[in-house]
Amino acid sequence: MTEDTSRAPNSRIPNMRSMTPEERLQAVSAEAALSNDDARVLSGRDVLPPALADGMIENVIGKFELPMGVATNFTVNGRDYLVPMAVEEPSVVAAASYMARIARDNGGFQASSDRPVMRAQIQVLGVGDTAGARHRILQNAEALIALANSRDKVLIGLGGGCKDIEVHVFDDTPAGPMVVLHLIVDVRDAMGANTVNTMAEMLAPEVEKITGGKVRLRILSNLADLRLARARVELRPDTLSTDTLEGAEVARGMVEASALAIVDPYRAATHNKGIMNGIDPVVIATGNDWRAIEAGAHAFAARSGRYTSLTRWELAGDGRLVGTIELPMALGLVGGATKTHPAAQAALRLMKVQSASELAQVTAAVGLAQNMAAIRALATEGIQRGHMALHARNIAITAGASGADIDRVARAIVAAGDISVDAARALLADTPGGAGNDV
Repeated sequence: MTEDTSRAPNSRIPNMRSMTPEERLQAVSAEAALSNDDARVLSGRDVLPPALADGMIENVIGKFELPMGVATNFTVNGRDYLVPMAVEEPSVVAAASYMARIARDNGGFQASSDRPVMRAQIQVLGVGDTAGARHRILQNAEALIALANSRDKVLIGLGGGCKDIEVHVFDDTPAGPMVVLHLIVDVRDAMGANTVNTMAEMLAPEVEKITGGKVRLRILSNLADLRLARARVELRPDTLSTDTLEGAEVARGMVEASALAIVDPYRAATHNKGIMNGIDPVVIATGNDWRAIEAGAHAFAARSGRYTSLTRWELAGDGRLVGTIELPMALGLVGGATKTHPAAQAALRLMKVQSASELAQVTAAVGLAQNMAAIRALATEGIQRGHMALHARNIAITAGASGADIDRVARAIVAAGDISVDAARALLADTPGGAGNDV
């Protein structure tokens, strides 16, 4: 099988849940026109040789595996996407896929993003005239930008590079007055950490000459507030109905549920964690730095001085439910594990994204879908019913079930309303030839 990068896949693959893992892999690979090698890599079979793992981090003793799932039904800006998600928590992939299906019936998600711009910070200490030092740096800004761009001709040729300089003054800190120079760098399709750190290191001696101070830190900021991604979804109330509630009532409940996260940091922490339940698995699957994305998202949520929600849910004048998300999204297609890990490369080919900005937009849409699932559940049946039903398989495995017994026991404890290890063990003990007292 050869890869066809020109054809967008159809993200609507019916009955995925009822398929075996091998059948799902075949369906996804066929729809995305993946090569046999990519299909093998996505299956997790012999993906990361010990020698390659040993070259990625220090003191390697083995590998730690996570399940790789695919979220279906996603339509973003009119284009379908199959979304790889590496995650251990039940209900995440199912929730994202279900909400994407509802969104799909409403035209899908609309998304946009800023230029892929990152900041590098150069901290200057021991400066008596901080305001004067700021002026001297700005006076020499063009020369500093030229110096920063002098080493990376490839990035410049692609339209990237250092574009601007900001200077921030802090007169009262535990370390005394300081001046902090920000390099504003367009990193194109990279996450950008290595690029901006290299530029900051290179400029440090010249900044010391200009300011007369001592440079201490030279490092990027993970608060990528110039590199935001946004997604929006607009939903007809009738598409939100449940067995017991009208869609308009569900929509109102979702707005009311989200309001608490806007005003209360205790709720916002859990609300935003649910958003990252969707975002982190995509970031991990594509070999990007999920820690940087987490740090940037939570810092952005607190930028006003009070930690708040990353999403907003509102009722439009015609009754439609409108959900929006905006957050920093410093993702790359080149560099780091994205180019080292075979599974990350295959995951990107599955998504068929052509730029880091496109990847950021799809990932933001997944975060919005995950949040939509959580507050819809909270506004209707409660979060535990659906989550625990999907968690039942893990409970069955913990109790000692294997093979066909996993699904049988999971279904039985869900039906009984007792999703516990003890209930699963009792069922296994009553099964002829079951685990019995050996569990």
